[in-house]
Amino acid sequence: MRAKAAKRRRRHEFPPAPEPLPVPVPDNHTHLDFRSGRQTVALDDALATANAVGVSSVIQVGCDVASSRAAVELAAADRRVLAAVAIHPNDAAVLAERGELDAALEDIRSLAGHERVRAIGETGLDYYRTGVEGHPAQRASFEAHLALAVEHGKALQIHDRDAHEDVVDVLLSAERLPESVVFHCFSGDADLARICNEHGWYLSFSGTVTFKNSVDLHAALDIADPEHVLVETDAPFLTPHPFRGQPNSSYMIPYTVRFMAERSGEDLGDLCARLAANTERVYGTF
Repeated sequence: MRAKAAKRRRRHEFPPAPEPLPVPVPDNHTHLDFRSGRQTVALDDALATANAVGVSSVIQVGCDVASSRAAVELAAADRRVLAAVAIHPNDAAVLAERGELDAALEDIRSLAGHERVRAIGETGLDYYRTGVEGHPAQRASFEAHLALAVEHGKALQIHDRDAHEDVVDVLLSAERLPESVVFHCFSGDADLARICNEHGWYLSFSGTVTFKNSVDLHAALDIADPEHVLVETDAPFLTPHPFRGQPNSSYMIPYTVRFMAERSGEDLGDLCARLAANTERVYGTF
């Protein structure tokens, strides 16, 4: 009983801080406003903890109008933060059913031009949580976000869950694409990685790549163009091994980066420097 109780406690506790990275690396997708575990962590504390282990900065990502506004406000107030704004695909389907999607997209449009907004996202397609009846609304929202990214010269952060073929179809059907297209929390296999390599799209790996059963992700990482690889937490979700199931935060990036270096055999410092350079190429300077 005591062992079970201790295990339950760990599920709500943050893992220990990792050894600092030799070269600072940004977290290119996180949700600082989402509650982690049983605690509410102050934003300054979350950023300070990340900075202490070599996570220099973050992209704070909006999923709806309220969180997108909050992301812009946080980015305007703290130079370690840049913002991404969007309506999440699952929310897009719900809003469309209520007749509220167009108004929400206009709100996102009003935020997109802010200097501290460097990406439109997370947008895309999610066939895991939304049934077929919501797919047309998701696609329409995705296409609208894509056009917004082109219009404002912002990167596009894609949420792709169980929808690889249709996400690629939307991208290849567009008249124009933004300069930087990022598959946030890359969840594809080697075939999708090859498509990304072919088109110069970015693959952003989260803690899921450290899972022992993530065979497809390992294969994708092995062949991904190193100049188009990014790293993220998607915190408070997707905590890397060996802390899977516990709360996640940006300070956990080093666990994922070290796994990537060990798998590739690359010097850790060289990998960190390239991840930082790739991130700056997509989002600009903080």
